[in-house]
Amino acid sequence: MAGAGGSAGSDGSPVAARRFEDLLAELEAVTDRLATGEIGIEEAADLYEHASRLHREATERLDAVRARVERLRDGDQA
Repeated sequence: MAGAGGSAGSDGSPVAARRFEDLLAELEAVTDRLATGEIGIEEAADLYEHASRLHREATERLDAVRARVERLRDGDQA
C-alpha cells in the first residue's frame, strides 16, 4: 500500500496530494473494512498501518487549517 518514500491511496495517488475530504473518505472505507471481521490477520495489520498513515496526514492538514484560521482571525482583531 505504500510507495517508495511515502504513502499511496487506494487509487495509487500519493496521500500528500490528496484533499482532506478524500483522506477522510478513504479512512472511513478502511475502518469499515476492518470492522467486517472478514479479513485475515495480515490484511488487518496492513489496513491498520494504512489507516494510521491516513489519520496522521488528515490530522496534520486539519491542524494546519486551524492555525491558518487562527492567524486570520487574530489579524482581523489587530
